[in-house]
Amino acid sequence: MSGHSKWATIKRKKAATDSARGKVFTKIIKEITIASRDGGGDPDANPRLRLAIQTAKGSNMPQENITRAIKKGTGELEGVKYEEITYEGYAPNGIAMIIESVSDNKNRTVAELRHSISKNNGNLGESGSVAWMFERKGVINIEKENEKEDELMELILDAGADDLKTEGDYFEVITSLENFEKVRKAVEDKLYKMESASLQYIAKDLISVEGKNVEGVIRCMEAVEENDDVQNVYTNADFPDE
Repeated sequence: MSGHSKWATIKRKKAATDSARGKVFTKIIKEITIASRDGGGDPDANPRLRLAIQTAKGSNMPQENITRAIKKGTGELEGVKYEEITYEGYAPNGIAMIIESVSDNKNRTVAELRHSISKNNGNLGESGSVAWMFERKGVINIEKENEKEDELMELILDAGADDLKTEGDYFEVITSLENFEKVRKAVEDKLYKMESASLQYIAKDLISVEGKNVEGVIRCMEAVEENDDVQNVYTNADFPDE
């Protein structure tokens, strides 16, 4: 199981709580708003918006929230001006982090991130300081239910996917950027139940985190995740199996 997948599992369990659900909704609304702003409000003609709406529905977000976010993005309703910013840095023990954020005040965001990371024995780095350790890939998570792994493997490889992994109750499909939409559509057309489909940063090599160091690294990354402007955090940490 890849390191980024283990971090995804940790985040998924945390997001299952009611207290975290509001933060999940906030992140999805920002993504819908930006996707609509950049690509228009028609999900059929805007793959990024279509994925965001699928994620919203998978999280049981009310339709009126989705519609309002789209209208704010297209300018039909007045809304906040968001900017997408990617930060790089280190958690304790030299663990690399890439942080994707959406903010209406980048000075506030960088100050808050620098404070929370430093407080947890990490440091915010310069642009390019850790990006070279990661690759940009498409990641599709599919609920296992009664799905057969060999049939899914055949489907995704025919569509151009790179790999299929198992992560708890999910299959994780990895694709190149070029084949992401093609693979996602193949999965969608066969009516597989997708939990999520997105572009992510995946570490080229993993650094094993063990013993007492695990808690410190996770604490730092969770502090980053708790920032309302942060959409995603990626790491090259390889956490132990639970």
